[in-house]
This record gives sequence, C-alpha cells and structure tokens, in this order.
Amino acid sequence: MNDATVRDAAAWALRWAGPRHSAPERQGSTPFAVRDIGSPPGAARVKLVVMHEPFENTREDFSSDAPSTGELDLEARQALRRVAGVASTELEDVTDAEYRRLRLERVVLVGVWTEGTIEDAENSLDELAQLAETAGSEVVDGLIQRRSKPDAGTFIGSGKVKELKDAVEALGADTVIADGELSPGQLIALEKAVNVKVIDRTALILDIFAQHAKSAEGKAQVELAQLQYLLPRLRGWGDAMSRQGGSNGGVGLRGPGETKLETDRRRIRAKVAKLRRELAKLTVTRETKRDSRTRNRVPGVAIAGYTNAGKSSLLNALTGAGILVQDALFATLDTSTRRSRTAEGREYTVTDTVGFVRHLPHQLVEAFRSTLEEVAESDLVVHVIDGSHPDPLGQAEAVREVLAEVGAEEIPELVVVNKLDLVDPDTMLQLRSDWPDAVFVSAHSGEGIDKLRDAIEQALPQPDTELTVCIPYVRGDLVSRLRSRGEVLTTEHRGDGTVITARVDDRLAGELRAFVLEKD
Repeated sequence: MNDATVRDAAAWALRWAGPRHSAPERQGSTPFAVRDIGSPPGAARVKLVVMHEPFENTREDFSSDAPSTGELDLEARQALRRVAGVASTELEDVTDAEYRRLRLERVVLVGVWTEGTIEDAENSLDELAQLAETAGSEVVDGLIQRRSKPDAGTFIGSGKVKELKDAVEALGADTVIADGELSPGQLIALEKAVNVKVIDRTALILDIFAQHAKSAEGKAQVELAQLQYLLPRLRGWGDAMSRQGGSNGGVGLRGPGETKLETDRRRIRAKVAKLRRELAKLTVTRETKRDSRTRNRVPGVAIAGYTNAGKSSLLNALTGAGILVQDALFATLDTSTRRSRTAEGREYTVTDTVGFVRHLPHQLVEAFRSTLEEVAESDLVVHVIDGSHPDPLGQAEAVREVLAEVGAEEIPELVVVNKLDLVDPDTMLQLRSDWPDAVFVSAHSGEGIDKLRDAIEQALPQPDTELTVCIPYVRGDLVSRLRSRGEVLTTEHRGDGTVITARVDDRLAGELRAFVLEKD
C-alpha cells in the first residue's frame, strides 16, 4: 500500500470517528477497543482504535523503558486532540505500550483557595488548565480546597488528598499539577500519597518556556531558571525523577537534559555559573545596541502585558513587522524590536516583550532580567490588556507587579485594551469605567490602531530645543537625521542650502550648532 493510500485511509477513518458515533462497548480491561469499520475505496481494511473514558489505571504494566508522552513534540501531541476520543488510526492492532505513547499526558489539577472569591480561585485553576494544555497535556479533572493557607505537609488537607488519589486512579491520570509553588517536602509527601508524578505551577511554566525558547539567549535563560528551581528539589521527585532523562520526564520535567536523583549538586552549580557567563556576554551585546539607540536619542516604546493579550499582533499592526502570531500562552519569549514613525516623521522603536502571568516564577524573572530591562530602559510602556478575559483587572495587577520587580514602575504607561472585536457591549461599558483613559483597539481587525498611533506620538518625550539651521545640500545626512529625531516646523530651500526650523533634543542641537542661523 502506498503512502497516499495510507493517508486517505486514515483521513476516512477520522471522519467516521466524529461526534455522531459513540464508542463501542468496552471489552475486558483494555483502555481501548478495536472495531473493524470496513474500508475506504482503494484501501485495505482499517481498524479504528477508540479510547474509553474513564479507564483503569494500569501503570504497573508499562515499562520504564517505554518512551513517555514527553518524547512527542508539542505539535504532534496537540494533533492528537483533533478528534475527541480517538487515540490513533492504525492498519493493525496496537499494543498497550504503543497506545500509551500515542495518547496525551493526562493531568489532574489541584488548587488551594486562600483569599478572594470562588470566581478568583476558579479563574486561577482555569489558567492552570490552559498552561497544562499549552505544555501538551490533557486535563481530566480539577479540585479546589478552601483553606486559610496551604497544608505544610501535603499542600492540601488529608481528606482532599484522598479525594485527589481517587480521582487519579479513576481517570488514569499520569500527573498532578498544583496551583502554587510546592516546597520539596510537600512535593515528596504529595507524590507518595497519590503515587503519580507531581509538579507545581512553577515547574509547568518553566516547561512551557523550555518548549518555546528559540534563540540561544532564550534557551540559556530558561535552562538557568530550570536549574535554579531544580537544585533544592533534587531529592523531591521520587521515582519520576529517577527515570528522567532529557525530555522523557513529560510535562514539567523537560529542558536542562539528564538530571538523575543522584546528580552532583556541584556539577549543577558549575552549569549555572557557566550559563551566567554566557548570558553576561549576550547582555553586553544587547546593551551595546541599546546604547546606540540612546546615543541617537531614538525614543523607545516597550509593549508589555499578560501572556496571550495580543502584544505581537499589536507590534505587527503598528510596524508591519510580520512577527509570527499564535493564539497560545508564551508564544513569544524573544524580544523583537522594530522601527516606526510618527505622523511628522519622528522615528521611534517598538519592542515586543515576553508575556507575564500571575505568580511568574522568580527564577524566570531573574533569568530574563536582561530582556525585561528593555522595558525599564524605554520611554513609554504600552500596557496591553486582553479585554475579552474574565479578569482583566487581575491580569493588569500581575503585570504591574513584574514591572515593579524589574524597576519599570516609574516609566510612563499607556493602557491599551485589545481584542475589541471579542468584547460584548456590557463588558465594554465596564472596561471603559475601569480604564477611562485607555485606548481601545482590535489588533485583529485594525480598529483603533490610528488612535493608538496618535496616543503614542503624544506620550513620547518631546524635543524641547527650538532652532533654525541652514544645512548645505551636500549634508543630506543631517537633514535626514533632523527629520527622524526632531519635530520639523518649517522648511525652505535657498541657494546656499535647506533652511529648517525644528525642535530637537539637546544632543542633536549640539551636532547642528555650526549650522544655526542667528535670529535678527
């Protein structure tokens, strides 16, 4: 059978397995069933593998040598979601080990509600579910416990631990993800209690960063953050850690390479020191570029905001940059800087930055500090808010906390409420009440982008030295520099050169001193 026939057969089988058809009765204790569904034209007969929900936890029968879900790259794992309830289509029956390689890593979420409303707790767990799915997992359940503070031993109380264990066993979950940062002791105790891998919110976010980092600097920053997080927890991963090797650990355990339980702490500290040296060299390069912009007095605009608020889309709308845009959390980890101009021709830079999130791991803030300093060194922060999110105020507060941590709290802020096309009229009234001075836009449709450009132009630092110069025609470079860095008021062409009256900054005024015309 040729490849085209195989593809046609698989596509035909997937169409058959749509939501109109229910799974056949479960046979025995296998977590899947095989039904002979005939054959499409020109193909051999196809057997469809159908998953059943829920299924028994048979973890004891899968070998530690078998590849885990973590070995599938993100795109391949996400592709398994395309047809609900279907693990794969194969020309022959599959073994249990093959089935386990194909399915997504199944996770149960658990959170502790210590303050705020139940809606706040549910929003936090919903965000954790989005993070887990971004990492390539399938969320099968979520539990919340109301407590004044997390349990010092197991994060949640003993009764909720039993409920969690029952859910893990009933749903065949592989992993528990806690909505908070667990101490090494809590991690050990909870993992022993539920008998599956346990990770926390911090490890999950680090895992996503490890998958999405593209540049050498981004990868080094993520690896540094992961090793700093891992160092005090080397004895806290139980059996899951002892089997880890590179990507084989699945969600929350990818990134820095092989990290066995018996790893020498000294070796990890040496690796951390090496990464710091590498990042220091990259920081020098970044600072050199930033110093060049400062010398030329090109104003800088930094786009900051919660993850998936539409920052990259906004950069594209403002500059035509063509940055890849994805509807995913932490799609952008590497900063992108593009140039734009005001209506008068003044040049300024626009920088897209990494997205923020509630309880952003301090290891990441520290590792990405050189990148985040782009915000602190800017002249204006464009704070992008997702108007369609159920808790935009909470997201804005989380962003401002990180900005304060990197020393950018004093930078002038322009609030931009994005995704106007997804906001209903009632929500719009509330948003306008919360942010009366904000600019409302849709980066997707382009609505409000011209107003945003005008607002940026008004918010940028204005040149304050007015002068009149006569620049010889052979010095066109000075005319170009004056137009890009200053505000041109009048222009006149004379026999001896171009006479321009403009407002410029002090540095450019010094460069033009030899050409200044004295006032009568």
